[in-house]
Amino acid sequence: MSIFAHQFMQYALLGALITGLAAPALGTYLVQRRLALIGDGLGHVALTGVGVGLLTAQSPVLTAMLAAAAGAIAIELVRERGKTSGDVALAILFYGGIAGGVFLVALSAEHTNANLMAYLFGSPLTTSRDDLIVMAVLGGAVIAVAVGLRSWLFAICHDEEFARVSGLPVRLLNLLIAVTAAVTVTVAMRAVGLLLVSALMVVPVATAQLLTRGFRATQLLAMGIGLSAAGGGIWFAGVYDTAPGATIVLLAIAAFAMVTVATAAWRRVRRTRGSPTAEGAELEPPEVVLTR
Repeated sequence: MSIFAHQFMQYALLGALITGLAAPALGTYLVQRRLALIGDGLGHVALTGVGVGLLTAQSPVLTAMLAAAAGAIAIELVRERGKTSGDVALAILFYGGIAGGVFLVALSAEHTNANLMAYLFGSPLTTSRDDLIVMAVLGGAVIAVAVGLRSWLFAICHDEEFARVSGLPVRLLNLLIAVTAAVTVTVAMRAVGLLLVSALMVVPVATAQLLTRGFRATQLLAMGIGLSAAGGGIWFAGVYDTAPGATIVLLAIAAFAMVTVATAAWRRVRRTRGSPTAEGAELEPPEVVLTR
């Protein structure tokens, strides 16, 4: 009998697939803006939201999303206006967020560390029907923004000054990316956990950049890689009883490693055959030369 004959496995698979699509869709913009680690920072802030939810007996998903959204807006405003560099602001989010989360969870006598671990490292096998509905709604919103506003979002990620001169609402779009990243973290919380969500936002995009040159192609391929890693990870975890979130991320990293080796071997073959790139010229990083 297939492992997906069980309802809890079906819910786990669907939740992971939603995450596998949404995370790379938004992550493409973060990688383009060299903010690949912002998912980690927002994940740590979301942990404080989880702590608030557990302490006040509210929905941890809702409080995590609100906390992550507030953190995303704060980091964007600091990046735009403040004297503190973006790296320092991210560091504050990292340490303050996780410390606040652990502190608040410890204050709750009704919850144990097991609850916290499920949010930190994911618990897709416990996904309920209500969880799946929330993930579908939020994930659909992330994909709609990431794909539907691709031209505008690409413009501000590639050249913010040109986008401003062109009349685009740059500040609003920057805040939209930040809040959408916070929503993405919340969507991925159940599937891969707050500490691993950034990997699913970045690794599929990095893999796709090795194979494509255009921004649209990179985004679509990254979504396909994320979808494959998510589905394969749930299947592998169900068959071999491994940690689902970690398995999903490791499959994504394995795909990146294999593509890196394959593309390096291909370049070596082309140099051997005397291709135009054999004169020692290095190809520019894909994220720099992406075009819409």
